[in-house]
Amino acid sequence: MVATMACNKEFSSGYVLLDPDQLSLFELIRLLFPGHIGKRAFVDCHEGAESNFERRWIIFISIFAQKLLQLLAKPLSWFGSAFEMGLNLPSANGGFGMLLFNCFRGKVQWPEKTSPTFSSSIGRLDKRVKLDESINPGDSKYFAALSMMSAKIAYENKAYIKTTVEDRWEMEVLGSFDFWNDYQDKATTQAFLLHDKHVESNTIVVSFRGTEPFDADAWCTDFDISWYEIPGVGKIHGGFMKALGLQKSLGWPKEIKQDNSHPPLAYYTIRELLRKRLQANHDTKFLVTGHSLGGALAILFPAVLAMHEETWMLKRLRGIYTFGQPRVGDNKFGEFMLENLRKHDIQYFRFVYSNDLVPRLPYDDKALMFKHFGTCIYFNSFYEGKIVAEEPNKNYFNPLMAIPKNVNAIWELIRSFIISFSKEYKEGWFLRAYRLLGLIVPGVAAHGPQDYVNSTRLGSSALLLPHQIPLK
Repeated sequence: MVATMACNKEFSSGYVLLDPDQLSLFELIRLLFPGHIGKRAFVDCHEGAESNFERRWIIFISIFAQKLLQLLAKPLSWFGSAFEMGLNLPSANGGFGMLLFNCFRGKVQWPEKTSPTFSSSIGRLDKRVKLDESINPGDSKYFAALSMMSAKIAYENKAYIKTTVEDRWEMEVLGSFDFWNDYQDKATTQAFLLHDKHVESNTIVVSFRGTEPFDADAWCTDFDISWYEIPGVGKIHGGFMKALGLQKSLGWPKEIKQDNSHPPLAYYTIRELLRKRLQANHDTKFLVTGHSLGGALAILFPAVLAMHEETWMLKRLRGIYTFGQPRVGDNKFGEFMLENLRKHDIQYFRFVYSNDLVPRLPYDDKALMFKHFGTCIYFNSFYEGKIVAEEPNKNYFNPLMAIPKNVNAIWELIRSFIISFSKEYKEGWFLRAYRLLGLIVPGVAAHGPQDYVNSTRLGSSALLLPHQIPLK
């Protein structure tokens, strides 16, 4: 990871940047005591940056988590690889019984991680790959349902995505990418694009992958509460901007020449592909989507388009659909986005399921300036939805909500055994084991994609009709 002091910050009017590579135990402890945060080796900030105890404590948690994740990156990756291999072993051998039989014969079939049948741990939670046949192009729920399924399969390998999109959905894959993070010096951002050529839709879907459970780099992006303040735009989460394609030497120039010595940058590559496709067919539009971290990138992508005054592209943006999206900027950033969404008549649907922890982070308080904006489509654990300005219990860690959250987690576990009797959906042993985790931390189990898929399929169509984005 590059030292933050060496990065170009001229595009911003203010910033606080954290660099775990420069962290020592002594510096970490010093952070808890009074003193300007800019004097710490692992913090680079503008003059006048606030350094009260609340902010220092948040920085302490963020930088400690990032350092710990760096140290655990390889063991976490190895464990995740072995875990997902184990999840795929039964299906690769024709079932658990055949796996035992093959073990006795010494002829175990080992799954190939790049094959179209190999599924990630996220995919194993919810094995559905078909689109809901009851939701057709032209229905108000169609793009929400397509977006969520696209966000779900974004966690899978390229062969899996291609087979699912082209063979099952009968759409075209325009590309699956591993994008470069200039600050982590590796490819840590993934996305794919598909083209739904149905006459009623004719839409390109840009789907960003969320945080993979065993990917330390993605978790570092989530925990990195660095921020930049862009004049006329507002303060934006630094970790998310870096994942989208912010360059350490150039910032956010409108046009660049990509460096062929490493994988391409997400924003510029996707924008160029969209430019070519949209110019080739003036009836084609596009939408952006993502779950978790992918949702943050999905809302930031049009934000950078607006910063670069890509007006004609924004007019072709059909909608933004995010699921379990964390907060990405401050109130000023929200105002900037709302103005551009209204100006270009762009619908923004931010889905939140029940007690999902991630949409309630980073904190919306005086220590952290992050805030949501636009309309929240909130679903309870009965998949009953409503439009609200902000999800209930907006900062999650409220002692008064501890008992209700745990009672709800118990209900979700019970529901996993009975939902197949009332809905066209059945939960397996792995998802039920995952829901057990909800009895300890309800907000984690509620973040899985399965409940968002259910919400888009079972929720009211009226929630997805065009609506007026509220002022706040």
